[in-house]
Amino acid sequence: MTNNRIGIDLGGTKIEAIVLNSKGDTLLRRRVKTPKFDYNKILSTITALVQEVEQETGITENLPLGIGSPGAVSRKTGLMKNCNSTCLNGKPLQQDLQVQLSRPVRIANDADCFTLSEATDGAGAAASKVFGVILGTGVGGGICVNKKLLQGANAITGEWGHNPLAYEKLQGSHSSKERRGRPCYCGRSDCIESWLAGPALEHSYEISTGQQKNAAAIVELAKNSNPGAQKVMDSYHQMLALALSNVINIVDPEIIVLGGGMSNTNSLYSEVPRYLSRHVFSDRVDTIITRAKHGDSSGVRGAAWLW
Repeated sequence: MTNNRIGIDLGGTKIEAIVLNSKGDTLLRRRVKTPKFDYNKILSTITALVQEVEQETGITENLPLGIGSPGAVSRKTGLMKNCNSTCLNGKPLQQDLQVQLSRPVRIANDADCFTLSEATDGAGAAASKVFGVILGTGVGGGICVNKKLLQGANAITGEWGHNPLAYEKLQGSHSSKERRGRPCYCGRSDCIESWLAGPALEHSYEISTGQQKNAAAIVELAKNSNPGAQKVMDSYHQMLALALSNVINIVDPEIIVLGGGMSNTNSLYSEVPRYLSRHVFSDRVDTIITRAKHGDSSGVRGAAWLW
């Protein structure tokens, strides 16, 4: 009997597989393109990828399989929900894979997998309570306590990206130009994601300066003392601090681990903590904010750690 396990990261552009041993060592990694808008092709691609990595590692038994998905499995129906890869919504992904691969399959949201990875053997390994944050094309999160994912009645634990952000409370915010609110793809307005995702930063910069730049360029401009970019980034720091303070007031994690493209912004780790004390209900804030140890690999590693 082996203690190896397989993780699959089902993303919008790629599907990645990893084989980990019990120590967390990577035995094999493979990546293929995600079929667009076709559930059956996604199903067959995952099946073929799992079979391929098992053959390449010379493993003859069916390894435990964990899937990190862009949504969640509904506790009521067993079907996928909240997926931004919309062809997955309403589909019995877990059941179909279990039939095709003849083994149990565990599925969690990709942000949950990220959090589990960092809590297990990443930046939050020494902490008992970890909040993992994805700041990328979207905004998501997960919570681990004693290296176990918290799972709630609605399978949405940690989905802070779709909480409302009271941006009008912030000092000197450029967002005053958007009095009627900013729409989110979920159908609501002023979700945290609509202000803190990478594309949201780009939109904020365009509204503030009239110029179009990608997120990385905006961060670099701010680093080089460009006044327009600095103003937008200061608002971003304040909004992130406000959003995180709501989590700290409820969950009180020892560490918050950031992942996704925006987590590569060095100023987040120096500037955001300065603003937390404005909103956290405490005489001091000892919560650590840090970047992910495993970087882009955390999602697929966390999927494997579901077992």
